[in-house]
Amino acid sequence: MYPVTLDVSGRPCLVVGGGRVAARKAGALVACGGSVTVIAPQLHEDMEALAPVLHAVERRAYRRGDASGFRLVLTATGDPEVDGAVHVDAEAAGIWVNAADDRAHSTFILPAVHRDGAVSVAVSTGGLSPALASWLRDRLAASTGAGLGALAQLLGEAREQLRAEGVPPETVDWTRLLDGPLTELVRRGDLDNAQAIVAALTRR
Repeated sequence: MYPVTLDVSGRPCLVVGGGRVAARKAGALVACGGSVTVIAPQLHEDMEALAPVLHAVERRAYRRGDASGFRLVLTATGDPEVDGAVHVDAEAAGIWVNAADDRAHSTFILPAVHRDGAVSVAVSTGGLSPALASWLRDRLAASTGAGLGALAQLLGEAREQLRAEGVPPETVDWTRLLDGPLTELVRRGDLDNAQAIVAALTRR
């Protein structure tokens, strides 16, 4: 499997299914800025709660050809026949499709994800064991602790400052910086001292 991080912001995405699993997937797309359409004859209360932030909700059964015109398609109906039809349509239209817990009808696998600001830690087992992926994700999240998002923001600002000064960011020993006290300072919320350390190492 080839791991990527997709920018779905403003892009049309389709979720087929109105249950709890489909709602979780639709919510994740909305959180990433996707323009999400849901097709399902009935909606679980979790999906009903999402309705105001969805691009569209079509309360009906999936019809052949519905997948065309979208950039990304997720199906979670629990019905192999419907999920299979969605897969066939998406493949024919050259659209990436994921069927919940159905590797045979998926052209990509959704990893288990931990998010902290701009940082995403994703774990995949290639669809072999979602439970293992979730187990690993939780342990990685616990081992890294809080503050990854703030740390990424701080380092990103430092890189932009270097570029503005005409200094290539790769000239900085970022590994040395991260292996020092910086990460613990950010974890504790001591951003003033964290910024001072970054400034000292990146100063030219």
